[in-house]
Amino acid sequence: MSVLRTFEETFDTGATVKIVAPGRINLIGEHIDYLDGEVMPVAIDRSIEIAASPAPAGECEIFPDGLGVGSPVRFSTDDLSRRTAPEESWLNYIVGVLHEYQSAGVQLPGFRAVISSTLPIGAGLSSSAALETGIALLVESFSEVEQDVVDRALICQRAEHEYAGVPCGIMDQLAVGAGREGQVLRLDCRNLSFSYYPVPDGVSILAADTGVKHALGDGEYKARREDCEEALRILGEDSFRGMDLGVIERNRDALGDRLYRRSLHAIGEMKRVADFAEALSAGDEEQLGALMKAGHESLRDNYEVSCPELDALVEAAYEFGPDRGLVGSRMTGGGFGGSTVSLVKTDSASNLKTFLEKRYREKFGRALNCFITSAVDGAHAVPVD
Repeated sequence: MSVLRTFEETFDTGATVKIVAPGRINLIGEHIDYLDGEVMPVAIDRSIEIAASPAPAGECEIFPDGLGVGSPVRFSTDDLSRRTAPEESWLNYIVGVLHEYQSAGVQLPGFRAVISSTLPIGAGLSSSAALETGIALLVESFSEVEQDVVDRALICQRAEHEYAGVPCGIMDQLAVGAGREGQVLRLDCRNLSFSYYPVPDGVSILAADTGVKHALGDGEYKARREDCEEALRILGEDSFRGMDLGVIERNRDALGDRLYRRSLHAIGEMKRVADFAEALSAGDEEQLGALMKAGHESLRDNYEVSCPELDALVEAAYEFGPDRGLVGSRMTGGGFGGSTVSLVKTDSASNLKTFLEKRYREKFGRALNCFITSAVDGAHAVPVD
């Protein structure tokens, strides 16, 4: 059922706006967005959709279709406190955004909304950033206050920091907002500038959701960030950006094994992003695949954010191999579960999908949520007649 139809059945009236906020897949540049690095994500054709209409000032009613909530959740814009009950944790991504706009002096509108999703939750595909961005656009649609794509992303990032408790970088929110059809976004997380590179002709994107749910607020994500901050303190540096590997080699004993490996990933991944952009420009698919493979190995061994399911899928993809149409494969997102991303020749994408599904069931005894996707435009509002 469409989100507009669900809205009609839930509220016995029609919606006046529909928001479409896509998820994102990062092709290269993992766990360096919070380290002043560059990243190269795409917005994908799986999304959060929000149908909404105005309500009396201060009144909010939200029905999250598919979350097992039996009736709309009601709250006032006078009560935007952080929710602590586990069953209400999803609300933090909403009230956090509302709080940020309110703190910026925006008179919050009352609204009724239905939220629906074709984006797997907890799959490392930025469902949280999509929800935050969708709510931000809803507020702007009804308050007639418009932010540019960077300022909107910063608002959503602050909401995730303060309300969801995840000290995320800016990649997810900007990828959701600034995606462009058929293009890979190259985002500089230090100064928030960005540019675009074309997805190679005849190449599709295959996402494989392991079904292993990651909870980045459980401390692992924060621990990796703190490791990097401690490594920089020991090195006497402000950033890994532009740092030569020789610096950490000379300080290997001072860093210790764990911090050395965290630093090795950060510096190596920053170099891989620059090389990946060059390979995209040159159409060098062999280099793209080599960089994705190296990136996954570093995330597995140096940053320790992979898991057996992710590793098995990447290994299976390279077993499928370039001879049968694979370009490259790696884990994507924060890790500890979630998804892999593969670049594959379009005419081989279905075969790779079947191959991964079969191997995953054989090894883990459960189904793999695997889908072929493409780069699409970022989050936007759609007027409803």
